[in-house]
Amino acid sequence: MSDVPAAHARVSLRAVRHNTGLLRRAAGRAEVMAVVKADGYGHGAVPVARAALAAGATWLGTATVAEALRLRAAGIGAPVLSWLNGPGADWAGAIARDVDLSAGDPALLAEISRAAAGHGATARVHLKADTGLGRGGCPLAEWPALVDAALKGEADGTLRIAGLWSHLGSADDPRDRRCLTQLDLFRDAVRFAERAGVRGAVRHLANSAATLALPDACFDLVRPGIALYGLWPADPLTDADLRPAMSLRARIAQVERVPAGQGVSYGHTYRTARRTRLAVVPLGYADGVPRAAGNRVPVWVSGVRHRIAGRVCMDQFVLDLGDTPAGPGDEVVLFGPGLDGEPTLAEWVRPLDTIANEVVVRIGERVTRVYTGQV
Repeated sequence: MSDVPAAHARVSLRAVRHNTGLLRRAAGRAEVMAVVKADGYGHGAVPVARAALAAGATWLGTATVAEALRLRAAGIGAPVLSWLNGPGADWAGAIARDVDLSAGDPALLAEISRAAAGHGATARVHLKADTGLGRGGCPLAEWPALVDAALKGEADGTLRIAGLWSHLGSADDPRDRRCLTQLDLFRDAVRFAERAGVRGAVRHLANSAATLALPDACFDLVRPGIALYGLWPADPLTDADLRPAMSLRARIAQVERVPAGQGVSYGHTYRTARRTRLAVVPLGYADGVPRAAGNRVPVWVSGVRHRIAGRVCMDQFVLDLGDTPAGPGDEVVLFGPGLDGEPTLAEWVRPLDTIANEVVVRIGERVTRVYTGQV
């Protein structure tokens, strides 16, 4: 791949299709909503959406209306839910392009209803219940008022209640007792809505981990995000054959010989133990390589692992090559699936005390995405 940019993220759409198929089987009778917010977790929303749909996903999920409209602009016509929008959002644009919208309070619901009425249209809404996360959605004490307002919108033709949903608080471990409590509360909220007259709404609660480890949470639709990309936020909960889709790569820009005791990068937090060769790699924290990765995480070059030497800079970091036979133009793999011995993202997140989600979504625009496995 000599025509590939020096710094790039290689994204396997074959892996995305594989992971989608695995999630689809785990979901049983439920449909799969492929969550492609944050530009597909840094992988590229449009290519990932197309790959997931080709592998059996039937819905797409975004945080904002703008993200949903970018999918529509790319010619993607599958159902899309946008769930994180506040007052003044582009409701009209969403309604005109058949984007489903989430509402967790009557005021927001009324705003969506007015936008629909102003355009002689009907907005499809998903009513969100806060079952314990404490991060958006309707408190259960106020749930009857939200359901009543939505049913009035259905009666006047401005709203269609398309979904009932919530989100798990202990998202990394759906078998946590708090998630089981939320599961019961969500069932109660759904029962209330249905008794009040809601008909035909898709029920959805399960994220990636719940799709794979808590079948009772799958209902009519599941919303996998990070698993779509072959990753767990932290430690795996199951032995599911998820395949990481992204590998982050760059080519060495320069190699210099230095003596023992040479300080490396800002603050000289690393010093060479002997006469050696230092390699400059043109990726830094402006590209999504965490500044905290210095002296902590491994990378792979010429079949050998090396820990980043010294502090990560805005545009570059340094490796102490020692005796490794590598020079300018040779490829460095920061992380990947691990099939060739390169570090995996899991090996990065532990020493950085973070989650895989945070690393991949921060891979910046300067890093070209190169797609493989296209159909």
